[in-house]
Amino acid sequence: MTDAQETAADSSLRTTGGAPPDDGGSSATEAPIPLLEPQDGIPPVIADDASLAETIAAFAAGSGPVAVDAERASGYRYGQRAYLVQLRREGAGTALVDPVACPDLSGLGEAISGVEWVLHAATQDLPCLREIGMVPTRIFDTELAGRLAGFPRVGLGAMVEGVLGYVLEKGHSAVDWSTRPLPEPWLRYAALDVELLVDLRDALEKELDRQGKLEWARQEFDAIASAPPPEPRKDPWRRTSGMHKVRRRRQMAVVRELWEARDRLAQRRDVSPGKVLSDAAIVEAALGLPANVHALAALNGFGHRMGRRQLEQWQGAVDRAKALPDAQLPQPGQPVAGPPPPRAWADKDPVAAARLSAARTAVSALAEELNMPQENLITPDTVRRVCWEPPGSVDAESVSAALAGYGARPWQIEQVTPVLVAALSVKGA
Repeated sequence: MTDAQETAADSSLRTTGGAPPDDGGSSATEAPIPLLEPQDGIPPVIADDASLAETIAAFAAGSGPVAVDAERASGYRYGQRAYLVQLRREGAGTALVDPVACPDLSGLGEAISGVEWVLHAATQDLPCLREIGMVPTRIFDTELAGRLAGFPRVGLGAMVEGVLGYVLEKGHSAVDWSTRPLPEPWLRYAALDVELLVDLRDALEKELDRQGKLEWARQEFDAIASAPPPEPRKDPWRRTSGMHKVRRRRQMAVVRELWEARDRLAQRRDVSPGKVLSDAAIVEAALGLPANVHALAALNGFGHRMGRRQLEQWQGAVDRAKALPDAQLPQPGQPVAGPPPPRAWADKDPVAAARLSAARTAVSALAEELNMPQENLITPDTVRRVCWEPPGSVDAESVSAALAGYGARPWQIEQVTPVLVAALSVKGA
Protein backbone atom coordinates (compact mmCIF):
# COMPACT_ATOMS: atom_id res chain seq x y z
CA MET A 1 0.00 0.00 0.00
CA THR A 2 1.37 3.42 -0.96
CA ASP A 3 1.51 6.41 1.37
CA ALA A 4 -1.39 7.94 -0.53
CA GLN A 5 -3.51 4.81 -0.18
CA GLU A 6 -2.80 4.72 3.56
CA THR A 7 -3.86 8.35 3.84
CA ALA A 8 -7.08 7.64 1.96
CA ALA A 9 -7.75 4.54 4.06
CA ASP A 10 -7.14 6.40 7.32
CA SER A 11 -9.48 9.27 6.48
CA SER A 12 -12.18 7.41 4.52
CA LEU A 13 -13.01 10.27 2.17
CA ARG A 14 -11.40 13.57 3.08
CA THR A 15 -13.27 16.87 2.78
CA THR A 16 -10.47 19.44 2.57
CA GLY A 17 -11.05 19.93 -1.14
CA GLY A 18 -14.83 19.82 -1.12
CA ALA A 19 -16.01 16.22 -0.97
CA PRO A 20 -19.65 15.16 -1.35
CA PRO A 21 -21.93 15.67 1.68
CA ASP A 22 -20.99 13.18 4.36
CA ASP A 23 -23.77 10.64 4.77
CA GLY A 24 -21.84 7.89 6.40
CA GLY A 25 -18.10 8.39 5.78
CA SER A 26 -15.88 10.15 8.26
CA SER A 27 -14.56 13.68 7.83
CA ALA A 28 -10.88 14.52 8.07
CA THR A 29 -9.55 17.96 8.92
CA GLU A 30 -5.79 17.34 8.81
CA ALA A 31 -3.77 19.84 6.82
CA PRO A 32 -3.00 18.55 3.29
CA ILE A 33 0.56 17.37 2.63
CA PRO A 34 2.56 19.06 -0.16
CA LEU A 35 3.72 16.52 -2.76
CA LEU A 36 6.99 17.97 -3.99
CA GLU A 37 8.87 15.06 -5.56
CA PRO A 38 7.84 11.89 -7.42
CA GLN A 39 8.29 8.79 -5.26
CA ASP A 40 10.93 7.38 -7.61
CA GLY A 41 12.42 10.71 -8.66
CA ILE A 42 12.05 12.36 -12.06
CA PRO A 43 12.47 9.68 -14.75
CA PRO A 44 14.50 10.41 -17.89
CA VAL A 45 12.48 11.42 -20.93
CA ILE A 46 12.02 8.55 -23.39
CA ALA A 47 13.20 9.94 -26.72
CA ASP A 48 14.66 7.02 -28.73
CA ASP A 49 13.52 3.64 -30.00
CA ALA A 50 15.67 1.59 -27.63
CA SER A 51 14.38 3.35 -24.52
CA LEU A 52 10.83 3.15 -25.84
CA ALA A 53 11.16 -0.61 -26.34
CA GLU A 54 12.30 -0.99 -22.73
CA THR A 55 9.35 1.10 -21.54
CA ILE A 56 6.90 -0.96 -23.58
CA ALA A 57 8.25 -4.17 -22.05
CA ALA A 58 8.11 -2.73 -18.53
CA PHE A 59 4.51 -1.57 -18.83
CA ALA A 60 3.40 -4.79 -20.47
CA ALA A 61 4.85 -6.68 -17.49
CA GLY A 62 3.34 -4.32 -14.89
CA SER A 63 0.17 -4.98 -12.94
CA GLY A 64 -3.09 -3.14 -12.36
CA PRO A 65 -4.45 -0.02 -14.04
CA VAL A 66 -2.24 2.44 -15.94
CA ALA A 67 -2.32 6.14 -15.13
CA VAL A 68 -2.10 8.13 -18.38
CA ASP A 69 -1.80 11.86 -19.04
CA ALA A 70 -0.73 14.03 -21.96
CA GLU A 71 0.55 17.59 -22.21
CA ARG A 72 -0.28 19.80 -25.18
CA ALA A 73 0.90 23.26 -26.21
CA SER A 74 -2.47 24.97 -26.48
CA GLY A 75 -2.06 28.67 -27.14
CA TYR A 76 1.44 28.16 -28.53
CA ARG A 77 1.28 25.60 -31.34
CA TYR A 78 -1.22 24.80 -34.09
CA GLY A 79 -3.62 21.98 -33.26
CA GLN A 80 -3.85 19.85 -30.15
CA ARG A 81 -1.04 17.32 -30.58
CA ALA A 82 0.64 15.76 -27.57
CA TYR A 83 4.13 16.98 -26.66
CA LEU A 84 4.61 14.74 -23.62
CA VAL A 85 2.92 11.54 -22.51
CA GLN A 86 3.10 10.43 -18.88
CA LEU A 87 2.32 6.93 -17.66
CA ARG A 88 2.56 5.11 -14.35
CA ARG A 89 1.83 1.50 -13.47
CA GLU A 90 2.56 -0.77 -10.55
CA GLY A 91 5.74 -2.68 -11.31
CA ALA A 92 6.76 -0.31 -14.10
CA GLY A 93 7.02 3.03 -12.30
CA THR A 94 6.59 6.33 -14.11
CA ALA A 95 7.53 6.99 -17.73
CA LEU A 96 7.75 10.32 -19.54
CA VAL A 97 7.64 9.80 -23.30
CA ASP A 98 8.45 12.42 -25.93
CA PRO A 99 5.98 11.88 -28.82
CA VAL A 100 7.94 14.33 -30.99
CA ALA A 101 11.04 12.10 -30.91
CA CYS A 102 8.87 8.93 -30.82
CA PRO A 103 5.82 9.84 -32.93
CA ASP A 104 4.47 6.29 -33.21
CA LEU A 105 3.41 5.01 -29.80
CA SER A 106 1.11 2.30 -31.13
CA GLY A 107 3.40 -0.36 -29.66
CA LEU A 108 3.02 1.16 -26.23
CA GLY A 109 -0.71 1.50 -26.75
CA GLU A 110 -1.01 -2.15 -27.75
CA ALA A 111 1.04 -3.29 -24.74
CA ILE A 112 -1.56 -1.80 -22.37
CA SER A 113 -4.63 -1.95 -24.63
CA GLY A 114 -6.50 -4.49 -22.53
CA VAL A 115 -5.72 -2.70 -19.28
CA GLU A 116 -7.85 -0.03 -17.64
CA TRP A 117 -6.41 3.43 -18.32
CA VAL A 118 -6.91 6.02 -15.60
CA LEU A 119 -7.18 9.55 -16.96
CA HIS A 120 -8.41 12.86 -15.61
CA ALA A 121 -10.83 14.57 -18.03
CA ALA A 122 -10.34 11.78 -20.57
CA THR A 123 -12.13 13.50 -23.45
CA GLN A 124 -9.43 16.20 -23.47
CA ASP A 125 -6.52 13.77 -23.83
CA LEU A 126 -7.96 10.92 -25.89
CA PRO A 127 -7.90 12.78 -29.25
CA CYS A 128 -4.18 13.61 -29.05
CA LEU A 129 -3.38 10.13 -27.73
CA ARG A 130 -5.29 8.60 -30.63
CA GLU A 131 -3.14 10.59 -33.08
CA ILE A 132 0.01 8.83 -31.82
CA GLY A 133 -1.49 5.34 -31.77
CA MET A 134 -2.66 5.07 -28.16
CA VAL A 135 -6.31 3.98 -27.98
CA PRO A 136 -7.71 2.47 -24.77
CA THR A 137 -10.43 -0.14 -24.59
CA ARG A 138 -11.25 0.53 -20.92
CA ILE A 139 -10.94 3.75 -18.97
CA PHE A 140 -11.60 5.26 -15.56
CA ASP A 141 -12.05 9.04 -15.70
CA THR A 142 -11.33 10.56 -12.28
CA GLU A 143 -12.86 13.94 -13.21
CA LEU A 144 -16.11 12.36 -14.38
CA ALA A 145 -16.12 10.10 -11.33
CA GLY A 146 -15.86 13.20 -9.18
CA ARG A 147 -18.81 14.80 -10.94
CA LEU A 148 -20.98 11.71 -10.52
CA ALA A 149 -19.98 11.47 -6.87
CA GLY A 150 -21.03 15.06 -6.26
CA PHE A 151 -17.70 16.84 -5.75
CA PRO A 152 -18.13 20.59 -6.33
CA ARG A 153 -14.48 20.95 -7.46
CA VAL A 154 -13.22 18.30 -9.87
CA GLY A 155 -9.86 19.63 -11.05
CA LEU A 156 -7.06 17.15 -10.49
CA GLY A 157 -5.43 19.26 -7.77
CA ALA A 158 -8.70 19.72 -5.88
CA MET A 159 -9.54 16.03 -6.15
CA VAL A 160 -6.13 14.82 -4.97
CA GLU A 161 -6.26 17.24 -2.07
CA GLY A 162 -9.86 16.57 -1.16
CA VAL A 163 -9.72 12.77 -1.43
CA LEU A 164 -6.11 11.82 -0.70
CA GLY A 165 -4.91 14.78 1.33
CA TYR A 166 -1.98 15.79 -0.86
CA VAL A 167 -1.29 19.13 -2.56
CA LEU A 168 0.06 18.88 -6.10
CA GLU A 169 2.42 21.49 -7.49
CA LYS A 170 0.68 24.10 -9.62
CA GLY A 171 1.85 26.56 -12.23
CA HIS A 172 3.03 24.55 -15.26
CA SER A 173 -0.24 23.41 -16.82
CA ALA A 174 -0.33 26.27 -19.36
CA VAL A 175 3.33 26.38 -20.37
CA ASP A 176 4.65 25.70 -23.88
CA TRP A 177 5.16 21.94 -23.75
CA SER A 178 6.71 21.98 -27.22
CA THR A 179 9.83 23.49 -25.61
CA ARG A 180 12.93 21.31 -25.95
CA PRO A 181 14.62 20.34 -23.78
CA LEU A 182 11.82 20.41 -21.20
CA PRO A 183 12.94 22.12 -17.97
CA GLU A 184 13.30 19.91 -14.92
CA PRO A 185 10.53 21.67 -12.92
CA TRP A 186 8.10 20.96 -15.77
CA LEU A 187 9.11 17.30 -15.84
CA ARG A 188 8.62 17.08 -12.08
CA TYR A 189 5.14 18.55 -12.48
CA ALA A 190 4.36 16.11 -15.30
CA ALA A 191 5.50 13.08 -13.28
CA LEU A 192 3.47 14.17 -10.26
CA ASP A 193 0.34 14.42 -12.42
CA VAL A 194 0.26 10.62 -12.72
CA GLU A 195 1.83 9.83 -9.34
CA LEU A 196 -1.49 9.49 -7.49
CA LEU A 197 -4.00 8.91 -10.29
CA VAL A 198 -4.45 5.22 -9.53
CA ASP A 199 -4.75 5.93 -5.79
CA LEU A 200 -7.39 8.55 -6.60
CA ARG A 201 -9.17 6.08 -8.86
CA ASP A 202 -9.32 3.47 -6.09
CA ALA A 203 -10.72 5.94 -3.55
CA LEU A 204 -13.32 7.26 -5.99
CA GLU A 205 -14.39 3.76 -6.95
CA LYS A 206 -15.12 3.05 -3.28
CA GLU A 207 -17.07 6.31 -2.93
CA LEU A 208 -19.12 5.65 -6.07
CA ASP A 209 -19.87 2.15 -4.82
CA ARG A 210 -20.93 3.57 -1.45
CA GLN A 211 -23.34 5.94 -3.19
CA GLY A 212 -24.71 3.23 -5.47
CA LYS A 213 -23.32 4.95 -8.57
CA LEU A 214 -20.45 2.68 -9.58
CA GLU A 215 -22.38 0.97 -12.37
CA TRP A 216 -23.47 4.39 -13.64
CA ALA A 217 -19.85 5.47 -13.81
CA ARG A 218 -18.83 2.30 -15.63
CA GLN A 219 -21.47 2.94 -18.28
CA GLU A 220 -20.18 6.48 -18.74
CA PHE A 221 -16.58 5.30 -19.01
CA ASP A 222 -17.53 2.66 -21.57
CA ALA A 223 -19.36 5.29 -23.63
CA ILE A 224 -16.27 7.52 -23.71
CA ALA A 225 -13.92 4.67 -24.60
CA SER A 226 -16.14 3.43 -27.43
CA ALA A 227 -17.07 6.85 -28.87
CA PRO A 228 -15.82 7.47 -32.44
CA PRO A 229 -13.68 10.53 -33.17
CA PRO A 230 -15.81 13.68 -33.43
CA GLU A 231 -16.79 14.93 -36.85
CA PRO A 232 -14.92 18.04 -38.06
CA ARG A 233 -16.80 21.17 -37.02
CA LYS A 234 -18.78 22.78 -39.85
CA ASP A 235 -17.88 26.43 -40.55
CA PRO A 236 -15.45 26.77 -37.61
CA TRP A 237 -14.94 30.45 -38.50
CA ARG A 238 -18.40 31.13 -37.06
CA ARG A 239 -16.97 30.52 -33.60
CA THR A 240 -14.72 33.60 -33.84
CA SER A 241 -14.92 35.43 -30.53
CA GLY A 242 -17.03 38.56 -30.95
CA MET A 243 -18.96 37.12 -33.89
CA HIS A 244 -22.23 38.30 -32.34
CA LYS A 245 -21.29 41.86 -33.37
CA VAL A 246 -21.16 40.90 -37.06
CA ARG A 247 -24.62 41.28 -38.60
CA ARG A 248 -24.25 41.79 -42.34
CA ARG A 249 -23.44 38.99 -44.76
CA ARG A 250 -20.60 40.96 -46.39
CA GLN A 251 -19.02 41.44 -42.98
CA MET A 252 -19.43 37.74 -42.28
CA ALA A 253 -17.57 37.01 -45.51
CA VAL A 254 -14.67 39.13 -44.25
CA VAL A 255 -14.57 37.10 -41.04
CA ARG A 256 -14.52 33.89 -43.06
CA GLU A 257 -11.75 35.02 -45.43
CA LEU A 258 -9.54 36.36 -42.64
CA TRP A 259 -10.15 33.30 -40.44
CA GLU A 260 -9.25 30.89 -43.25
CA ALA A 261 -6.17 32.90 -44.27
CA ARG A 262 -5.03 32.99 -40.64
CA ASP A 263 -5.61 29.25 -40.25
CA ARG A 264 -3.52 28.40 -43.31
CA LEU A 265 -0.69 30.61 -42.09
CA ALA A 266 -0.85 29.26 -38.53
CA GLN A 267 -0.76 25.68 -39.77
CA ARG A 268 2.22 26.40 -42.02
CA ARG A 269 4.12 28.08 -39.16
CA ASP A 270 2.89 25.59 -36.54
CA VAL A 271 1.78 28.32 -34.17
CA SER A 272 -1.51 29.03 -32.44
CA PRO A 273 -3.83 31.00 -34.76
CA GLY A 274 -4.31 33.61 -32.04
CA LYS A 275 -0.60 34.42 -32.23
CA VAL A 276 -0.93 35.13 -35.95
CA LEU A 277 -3.96 37.41 -35.73
CA SER A 278 -6.41 37.90 -32.87
CA ASP A 279 -10.13 37.23 -33.12
CA ALA A 280 -10.71 40.82 -32.03
CA ALA A 281 -8.70 42.08 -35.03
CA ILE A 282 -10.71 39.90 -37.41
CA VAL A 283 -13.97 41.30 -36.09
CA GLU A 284 -12.61 44.87 -36.27
CA ALA A 285 -11.78 44.40 -39.95
CA ALA A 286 -15.20 42.87 -40.64
CA LEU A 287 -17.02 45.78 -39.04
CA GLY A 288 -14.75 48.43 -40.58
CA LEU A 289 -14.50 46.98 -44.13
CA PRO A 290 -11.24 48.90 -44.74
CA ALA A 291 -10.75 50.20 -48.27
CA ASN A 292 -6.97 49.82 -48.33
CA VAL A 293 -3.88 48.88 -46.33
CA HIS A 294 -3.68 52.34 -44.77
CA ALA A 295 -7.23 52.05 -43.42
CA LEU A 296 -6.56 48.52 -42.22
CA ALA A 297 -3.44 49.62 -40.31
CA ALA A 298 -5.56 52.14 -38.40
CA LEU A 299 -7.70 49.38 -36.91
CA ASN A 300 -6.99 47.79 -33.53
CA GLY A 301 -4.89 44.66 -33.91
CA PHE A 302 -3.27 45.55 -37.23
CA GLY A 303 -1.10 48.63 -36.83
CA HIS A 304 1.17 47.68 -33.95
CA ARG A 305 4.42 46.08 -35.17
CA MET A 306 2.77 44.64 -38.29
CA GLY A 307 4.83 44.89 -41.49
CA ARG A 308 3.62 46.10 -44.85
CA ARG A 309 3.68 42.60 -46.31
CA GLN A 310 1.48 41.24 -43.53
CA LEU A 311 -0.96 44.10 -43.88
CA GLU A 312 -1.21 43.49 -47.61
CA GLN A 313 -1.92 39.82 -46.94
CA TRP A 314 -4.81 40.63 -44.59
CA GLN A 315 -6.13 43.37 -46.85
CA GLY A 316 -6.13 40.84 -49.69
CA ALA A 317 -8.47 38.64 -47.66
CA VAL A 318 -10.74 41.62 -46.99
CA ASP A 319 -10.76 42.52 -50.68
CA ARG A 320 -11.66 38.95 -51.67
CA ALA A 321 -14.66 39.07 -49.37
CA LYS A 322 -15.71 42.48 -50.69
CA ALA A 323 -15.54 41.19 -54.27
CA LEU A 324 -17.74 38.13 -53.73
CA PRO A 325 -21.09 38.12 -55.53
CA ASP A 326 -24.10 38.17 -53.21
CA ALA A 327 -24.89 34.53 -53.98
CA GLN A 328 -21.58 33.42 -52.47
CA LEU A 329 -21.91 35.35 -49.22
CA PRO A 330 -22.45 33.25 -46.09
CA GLN A 331 -25.93 33.04 -44.66
CA PRO A 332 -26.61 34.74 -41.31
CA GLY A 333 -26.95 31.50 -39.37
CA GLN A 334 -26.00 27.87 -39.70
CA PRO A 335 -28.74 25.38 -40.51
CA VAL A 336 -29.86 24.03 -37.17
CA ALA A 337 -30.54 20.32 -36.83
CA GLY A 338 -33.13 19.68 -34.18
CA PRO A 339 -35.21 22.07 -32.11
CA PRO A 340 -34.90 25.88 -32.27
CA PRO A 341 -33.23 27.86 -29.49
CA PRO A 342 -35.32 27.62 -26.28
CA ARG A 343 -35.92 31.39 -26.26
CA ALA A 344 -38.01 30.97 -29.43
CA TRP A 345 -40.19 28.16 -28.13
CA ALA A 346 -42.86 30.32 -26.51
CA ASP A 347 -43.68 31.91 -29.87
CA LYS A 348 -43.23 28.84 -32.07
CA ASP A 349 -44.90 26.24 -29.84
CA PRO A 350 -46.20 27.35 -26.43
CA VAL A 351 -47.16 23.81 -25.46
CA ALA A 352 -43.62 22.57 -26.15
CA ALA A 353 -42.30 25.51 -24.13
CA ALA A 354 -44.44 24.42 -21.20
CA ARG A 355 -43.13 20.87 -21.53
CA LEU A 356 -39.55 22.09 -21.56
CA SER A 357 -40.07 24.27 -18.50
CA ALA A 358 -41.56 21.36 -16.60
CA ALA A 359 -38.81 19.00 -17.76
CA ARG A 360 -36.01 21.38 -16.77
CA THR A 361 -37.50 21.86 -13.32
CA ALA A 362 -37.93 18.11 -12.82
CA VAL A 363 -34.44 17.22 -14.08
CA SER A 364 -32.90 19.93 -11.91
CA ALA A 365 -34.65 18.59 -8.82
CA LEU A 366 -33.61 15.02 -9.61
CA ALA A 367 -29.98 16.04 -10.19
CA GLU A 368 -29.95 17.81 -6.85
CA GLU A 369 -31.42 14.74 -5.18
CA LEU A 370 -28.77 12.52 -6.78
CA ASN A 371 -26.04 15.07 -5.96
CA MET A 372 -24.60 15.52 -9.45
CA PRO A 373 -24.58 18.16 -12.20
CA GLN A 374 -27.67 18.19 -14.41
CA GLU A 375 -25.60 17.77 -17.58
CA ASN A 376 -24.18 14.49 -16.24
CA LEU A 377 -27.61 13.20 -15.35
CA ILE A 378 -28.87 13.88 -18.89
CA THR A 379 -27.62 16.28 -21.55
CA PRO A 380 -29.69 19.47 -22.01
CA ASP A 381 -29.79 18.80 -25.76
CA THR A 382 -31.46 15.44 -25.17
CA VAL A 383 -34.09 17.04 -22.93
CA ARG A 384 -34.80 19.71 -25.56
CA ARG A 385 -35.16 17.19 -28.36
CA VAL A 386 -37.54 14.96 -26.43
CA CYS A 387 -39.63 17.97 -25.36
CA TRP A 388 -39.77 19.46 -28.86
CA GLU A 389 -40.82 16.21 -30.52
CA PRO A 390 -42.19 13.89 -27.84
CA PRO A 391 -43.31 10.35 -28.66
CA GLY A 392 -46.82 10.07 -30.05
CA SER A 393 -47.91 8.13 -27.00
CA VAL A 394 -46.17 9.35 -23.85
CA ASP A 395 -45.37 6.47 -21.55
CA ALA A 396 -42.32 4.94 -19.90
CA GLU A 397 -41.58 2.62 -22.83
CA SER A 398 -41.77 5.30 -25.54
CA VAL A 399 -39.81 7.89 -23.56
CA SER A 400 -37.13 5.32 -22.73
CA ALA A 401 -36.84 4.45 -26.42
CA ALA A 402 -36.55 8.13 -27.35
CA LEU A 403 -33.79 8.71 -24.78
CA ALA A 404 -31.90 5.64 -26.00
CA GLY A 405 -32.17 6.96 -29.56
CA TYR A 406 -30.40 10.13 -28.47
CA GLY A 407 -27.56 8.18 -26.87
CA ALA A 408 -28.60 8.19 -23.22
CA ARG A 409 -27.04 5.41 -21.16
CA PRO A 410 -29.23 2.77 -19.43
CA TRP A 411 -28.72 4.30 -15.98
CA GLN A 412 -29.75 7.73 -17.27
CA ILE A 413 -32.84 6.30 -18.91
CA GLU A 414 -33.83 4.53 -15.71
CA GLN A 415 -33.43 7.68 -13.60
CA VAL A 416 -34.84 10.30 -15.97
CA THR A 417 -37.73 8.50 -17.69
CA PRO A 418 -40.27 8.85 -14.82
CA VAL A 419 -39.75 12.64 -14.46
CA LEU A 420 -39.83 13.19 -18.23
CA VAL A 421 -43.03 11.19 -18.62
CA ALA A 422 -44.64 13.54 -16.10
CA ALA A 423 -43.19 16.64 -17.77
CA LEU A 424 -44.23 15.60 -21.27
CA SER A 425 -47.78 15.20 -20.05
CA VAL A 426 -48.01 18.90 -19.14
CA LYS A 427 -50.77 20.67 -21.08
CA GLY A 428 -51.36 24.29 -21.89
CA ALA A 429 -49.16 27.29 -22.58
